Amino acid sequence: MSLSWLWRKFRGEDKVQHDEDKTNQQVKEDKKNHHHKEDKKPKTRRHSFIGPSVGVHTRPGRSSSNATDGTNNSNNSHNNRSSVPVPTPHTHYTRHKQQQKTPTGSPATVVMSGSVGSGGGGGGEAAAVVMVMKDDDEEKEDEDGGMVLVGLFDYEARTENELSFKKNEYLKVLKQTNSDWWLVKSLITSLTTGHVPLSFLAKLKSIEAEPWYFGNMKRGECERHLLHTLNDHGSFLVRDSESRKNEYSLSVRDMDKVTHYRIRPQDQGGVFITRRNPFPSLHALVAFYSVEGKGLCTRLNKPCVRLDTPDTPGLSYNTCDVWEIPSEQIHLVRQLGSGQFGDVWEGLWNRTVPVAVKTLRPGRMNPQEFLAEAKVLKNLRHAKLIQLYAVSTQKTPIYIITELMKNGSLLDYLRGKGRGLPLAEQIYVGQQVASGMEYLEEQKFIHRDLAARNVLVGDNHTVKVADFGLSRLVQEEEYEAHEGAKFPIKWTAPEALTHNRFTTKSDVWSFGVLLMEIVTGGATPYPGLTNAEVVEHLERGYRMPQPSSCPPKLYNLMLQCWAKTSDRRPSFYHLHYFLDDFFTIDESDYREVVT
Repeated sequence: MSLSWLWRKFRGEDKVQHDEDKTNQQVKEDKKNHHHKEDKKPKTRRHSFIGPSVGVHTRPGRSSSNATDGTNNSNNSHNNRSSVPVPTPHTHYTRHKQQQKTPTGSPATVVMSGSVGSGGGGGGEAAAVVMVMKDDDEEKEDEDGGMVLVGLFDYEARTENELSFKKNEYLKVLKQTNSDWWLVKSLITSLTTGHVPLSFLAKLKSIEAEPWYFGNMKRGECERHLLHTLNDHGSFLVRDSESRKNEYSLSVRDMDKVTHYRIRPQDQGGVFITRRNPFPSLHALVAFYSVEGKGLCTRLNKPCVRLDTPDTPGLSYNTCDVWEIPSEQIHLVRQLGSGQFGDVWEGLWNRTVPVAVKTLRPGRMNPQEFLAEAKVLKNLRHAKLIQLYAVSTQKTPIYIITELMKNGSLLDYLRGKGRGLPLAEQIYVGQQVASGMEYLEEQKFIHRDLAARNVLVGDNHTVKVADFGLSRLVQEEEYEAHEGAKFPIKWTAPEALTHNRFTTKSDVWSFGVLLMEIVTGGATPYPGLTNAEVVEHLERGYRMPQPSSCPPKLYNLMLQCWAKTSDRRPSFYHLHYFLDDFFTIDESDYREVVT
């Protein structure tokens, strides 16, 4: 035992040293416990409101720059410890770790930078915090453990087995009956159940449930929606990228034009338009740019208005599998026209649902062939093809019941109500027909009678390809016409006229003639020439001349459709995308965020 130690003990200095050691150890433990408590602190109450007035925290003694970059300020250490830390839009939150792994995950917290008022203490500016959080209904779904759907549109039940619902109404799934109809229970009146069409609904919390998400929409269709009079400056939508997998496009109306931005995924999860501003989800990105239009052409104002209501799958839930119905259920209202094999009527099913009814004229076609046509139609499902609802074959005349297009045939529309369509609408009509024909091309179906008279028109210049009376499923990709069949000479390709050989490429020839009908307002092709003269002129290489109102770009497309060698004609895939991008210069039309 040394003298120095005895001297310190005598003066009490060893107790001081012991207290200092104990104090240092306690500080270390306190720090450890503090971090442990922070990790286990309770989560903030979650709300569904999104806006700059929610969650605004004033950070005493901090400047606006420090408020957003998260750096420390030693002059205000006491205030800093008591304030709520404000992260930046770059921040990824461990609390939402699972959702942040995918761009389509659930909403996460987003912080908007910018001054919203004076701070306390040092008088610094505050940062506006916009919270995108789960609402009580989503928590209810989690507790119940059942899938909940949300209405995207209003739907009126057609039979007693179905359930009516409103847009934004919540429905709990009871049974996934088939791919088109599910049995659900209303969460407003829990005793009400019924079947509903899935095309009118989306899963709660999914990206499809967002009013701004438009899915697989082409660029031309997107611009048509945003430039509609129902939308204003700042209206926007998010759609799947047409050319790049797992990417999206943000399209924004900027006065009288539309600006597009690419939304790219991050390797570690999340999305961004510019790498300097990544976000954990699409919800977070939209929330941020809805408050701050930083770098965009304008702040995101409101989601684009949806112009088209989806088709109901089939006539009703009752007829989705059993498509033979009694003719007594059909009430004929008025005759719309007359076709090669019969008449076309506007009618009502069950006295409530408007339908189109095609009848078989006795002696004009074998009933078995007529029924074969019905079976072909039943198996075709595309947004730009007329949908078959049901057939009635037990009595004469035989009925085929399809969806009703209120404006009749495209030919009559061009000559009447739609006279003088502007070029943009003409291109839109052609693009829709090409889309429907692209589907037939993929399915190896040959239409054989594609013309304006066999295209039907609905609202907002929406058109669908109709009259598959001459269509056949062809595994060998061509069909030999039977003896005695009648051809629409002026719409038929030369190889079909001379060798009775029909292919998808002969449909492409007919599509070129259809484009000429659209441009000329429904004028008859090859004016002044008889059918025999048309055949003779075509053999010599004659093609219809360019109308004065037709742009050279569109006329050149017609000439491609009328190539003498069928292999040199474009596919409907090419025609669809060409017309959809008709007014697009190139990929450089996509804008980058201005910083």
